[in-house]
Amino acid sequence: MIDKIKVEEAVKMLLEAIGEDPSREGLAETPARIARMYEEIFAGIDESPKPILAKRFTCDNSGIVLEKDITFYSMCEHHLLPFYGKAHVAYIPGKEVVGLSKLARTVELFAKRPQLQERMTAQIADAIMSELDCAGVMVMVEAEHMCMTMRGVKKPGSTTVTCQARGEFEREDMKAAFYRMMGRD
Repeated sequence: MIDKIKVEEAVKMLLEAIGEDPSREGLAETPARIARMYEEIFAGIDESPKPILAKRFTCDNSGIVLEKDITFYSMCEHHLLPFYGKAHVAYIPGKEVVGLSKLARTVELFAKRPQLQERMTAQIADAIMSELDCAGVMVMVEAEHMCMTMRGVKKPGSTTVTCQARGEFEREDMKAAFYRMMGRD
C-alpha cells in the first residue's frame, strides 16, 4: 500500500532540494500527482501472481504456447527511472492452460514494482513454472532503460535482453524452438 502523504512530503522536499518552489503555480499540485502516479506504477509491490494464474482450462495440448510482444513499463530500482519494452513468454502446458491475458497480467504484475530487468525476467519464469505446474517455461525480456539513455552513458536506442529458461526449455533443442518461434533462428 502506497503512503500517498509520505510521497507528497518527499516530492515537496525533493523540489526544494533542487532549488524549486513547490508552491509555485506549475508545481503546486505535482506532489499529489506524483503520489497518484506512484500508486498506479508501483501497484505490483504487494501483489501475488497466484490469483492471476489460478483460472485454468483443461487442455491436451503438449506443444509450446508463446505470447509475444507483451508491452510493459517498469521502474529501475537504482535510479527510479523507467525502463520499458517487450516480454515474450512461452510455456509447455501440463494438463491445463491459462488464458493468454493471464500471461500479460503476470508480466505487468512484476513490472509494477521497483525492479531489475534480470530479476523481473526470473520472477515471471518462476511464477509461471510453479503456478501452472507446466513442463517448461522460457521468458525473454527486451527493454530500453532511461537510466542509460537520458543520463550516464547516454546511449539512446540501446536494448538490454534477458532470458530465463525452466524445465524442458533448459534443453538446447527447446531453446532453439523458442528462438525459431520468435523469428530469431
